[in-house]
Amino acid sequence: MNKVVKFGGSSLANAEQFKKVGDIIRADKERRFVVPSAPGKRSSDDTKVTDMLYACYGLAEKGEDFSEALSMIRDRYQEIIDGLGLKLSLDKEFKTIEKNFREKAGSDYAASRGEYLNGIIMAQYLGYTFVDAAEVIRFKADGEHDAEETNRLMRERLAGVESAVIPGFYGAYEDGRVKTFSRGGSDITGSIVARAIKANVYENWTDVSGVLVADPRIIFKPKGIETITYRELRELCYMGFNVLHEDAIFPVRSEGIPINIRNTNAPEDNGTWIVESTCQKPKYVITGIAGKKGFCAVNIEKDMMNSEIGFGRKVLQAFEENEISFEHVPSGIDTMTVFVHQDEFMHKEQKVVSGIHRLADPDAIDIEADLALIAVVGRGMKSTRGTAGRIFSALAHANVNVKMIDQGSSELNIIIGVANADFETAIKAIYDIFVLSQI
Repeated sequence: MNKVVKFGGSSLANAEQFKKVGDIIRADKERRFVVPSAPGKRSSDDTKVTDMLYACYGLAEKGEDFSEALSMIRDRYQEIIDGLGLKLSLDKEFKTIEKNFREKAGSDYAASRGEYLNGIIMAQYLGYTFVDAAEVIRFKADGEHDAEETNRLMRERLAGVESAVIPGFYGAYEDGRVKTFSRGGSDITGSIVARAIKANVYENWTDVSGVLVADPRIIFKPKGIETITYRELRELCYMGFNVLHEDAIFPVRSEGIPINIRNTNAPEDNGTWIVESTCQKPKYVITGIAGKKGFCAVNIEKDMMNSEIGFGRKVLQAFEENEISFEHVPSGIDTMTVFVHQDEFMHKEQKVVSGIHRLADPDAIDIEADLALIAVVGRGMKSTRGTAGRIFSALAHANVNVKMIDQGSSELNIIIGVANADFETAIKAIYDIFVLSQI
């Protein structure tokens, strides 16, 4: 029996937080494999080490003096080392970093050093084996993560290892060049390790006690989610939930390994369990609400559109030719609407419009900007009648005009389009009708 434990940047921001992490790990002998992030902010006006590294490397890339910036990063780590009372020197590592910065090793290399150095400190503090992620996480030549080769390398390297620290966020190409995941990628590293060792649990420790039903920046003290399925979380992550990197789901899902989101500052809380499937009924009809602003709708009209074979493909080809992905495509008998990210679309809008005219010969095209998409997600909706009706009723009562609604056949989620200006009001109305009214 073993557990993989990943700790986010806020959990490792300083020596005091390190000590909390050490207590958590030592409290359970099954917590044998640790994935640390780089040190996060120590206060609201502080800077994350990863951002410090990006800035430092930016100076090096321009040929400017970066010694002071690198010294500030060194001081951050020395502060942690001194606070933990460790007899550890990172002089050799910083000399290597300085040399590689001068030789312009790349921004991925620079950013990865935050986790790399924190991993060395964590391994020394715990007395665990340090395993450099560059040796066991592999990327293909095109930059895509090589999941199967990584699983093989990780499994072989950790075989027979009693306990280890594997830094998050990065890996390497076959030639050894460092490559990072996108921001928040330490979550993915934790899942990769959990898959390789076939962990019984992947614990992801952060600064919140699990996943919340809605964004606390919009809803005051939203309720927590006790249990959520991989599919539900994937839908919510895509629409803005940021508790867990959305790509962290895939490695553990393939092995049926549950994820437990926990709070480093409140380790007694049970947090949220993320599972493949469950017979447990959700506390509310919905599991969560998430959304994003900044979309626009391209409305295409053509008489008898529904009887024209290939019309939808022709329309979407215009977006493909301009390298624009779409979010949703609701349609009617004579109308079709394509929702896209406004910032991606606005600079190519006229090329797309002319492309649609050339390929599909529509009667009219109209563009509506400044829209938001809201996802209402929940496995309980499938067995509850009138869910969509309750959503519309709540929005109407809040004077929110619905621009679009899209529901998949799985009945797992309902996507609603509203004006950007109505975004927060709509989320509050939906939360009120499904959560507060149940209390």
